[in-house]
Amino acid sequence: MAQAHTVEAVGMEQKFTDQDEREVPRRRHGGRVAATLRPRATPSLPPLTYVRLGERPLRRFPQLFAGLALYGFSLSVMVRSSLGLSPWSVLNEGLAHHTSLSFGTLTAVVGVLVLLLWIPLRQRPKFGTVANIVVVAYASDLGLLLVPPHLGLPARVGLLVGGVLLNGLSIAVYVGARFGPGPRDGLMTGASAATGRSLRLIRTLIEITVLAVGRLLDGSVGVGTVLYALMVGPTTQFFLPWFAYSTPAERGGRGSSAGATR
Repeated sequence: MAQAHTVEAVGMEQKFTDQDEREVPRRRHGGRVAATLRPRATPSLPPLTYVRLGERPLRRFPQLFAGLALYGFSLSVMVRSSLGLSPWSVLNEGLAHHTSLSFGTLTAVVGVLVLLLWIPLRQRPKFGTVANIVVVAYASDLGLLLVPPHLGLPARVGLLVGGVLLNGLSIAVYVGARFGPGPRDGLMTGASAATGRSLRLIRTLIEITVLAVGRLLDGSVGVGTVLYALMVGPTTQFFLPWFAYSTPAERGGRGSSAGATR
């Protein structure tokens, strides 16, 4: 969904370096070689391009569905905080005020409409694109049933902060499974490729437009909207190296590169 919050925040312009193996600096002292040990590095980030369905499905499918379910639940948690939502959720909530459809159903409807915008951009949906629409819709409606409304302010603040952190974590989980972009991500990357403009500019224009329309429809804009904008990117980027799937060829290539530096 807000994978668009995702991949750009995460790093469509990644500048990660391979840190799996580092050269151990050595110095001689009294005829003996002393080694300076370094702490274990954070896992390096592989490319986040699509990986075929048949590659390690028992490892990747649970990760995809768990990440999408957590993502949908995080959206409902932020809704129950009543302190402001992400731009796309502002639009979905605004539409919910003017229709009889649930928040989750509207999340799916908007996702399908966004897919129609892929056609002139020559984008093709992948398995993860369809799964994104379906799973997030059900998970967000389920979350709204489980989390009660009208809580006190301390509880709402806790829901907001927890929802933003869970949202960033869940993006890292499902994007890291590498089953293809969500509807909003594909719109962002496709528009960037078609216009030659940067991902950052395209994402900003899309989300400002979505936020403005959602606000006109009485969607919730508040401190949570600002917190989300500031925190979801760094949170996702922090967790993504731990969940991004690497193909055997990518793992082998990084190992060879590390060995060549020795």
